[in-house]
Amino acid sequence: MRRKDREITDFEIIRQIISSCEVLRIGLSDPEDPMYPYIVPVNFGYTASEQDGIRFFIHGARAGRKFELMQKVGRCSFQMECDAVIELVPQAKDVTTRYKCIMGKADLTLLEGDSAVRALEILMDCGETTRGFEWNRTAVSHTAVWELKVTELTAKANLPKD
Repeated sequence: MRRKDREITDFEIIRQIISSCEVLRIGLSDPEDPMYPYIVPVNFGYTASEQDGIRFFIHGARAGRKFELMQKVGRCSFQMECDAVIELVPQAKDVTTRYKCIMGKADLTLLEGDSAVRALEILMDCGETTRGFEWNRTAVSHTAVWELKVTELTAKANLPKD
């Protein structure tokens, strides 16, 4: 990381940033089109502990490019950000963007059965709107539920100085 002054290493702050983000973007490498990564925004749930690390849970169709690449490649890059706002600094004739973001790499596992149900419960519990919602569990049989086990992560923020 070039700007070490913006790096965040405190696990609790990283967890707070993840909780503040609404979208996780995954980047998938396509062996048949290696010049252009396939980037997909997804909603997510997660677990985070210093012992077990960070795991994201996402879902989608059991067909399509995302599903096929996730099965074929078995890993992804990811990115998320929150609190992004452009700030004008008139006295310095400068413009900056204030933000918090996380980027990293993860191994992918397609979950089945009880593991898929538990992952969807975690995903539902992470959302303000979906927390406590009684969802249709029969949908699990035709839903792809993925675990992204984080293998590498960096976090940074450009916060106001005061």
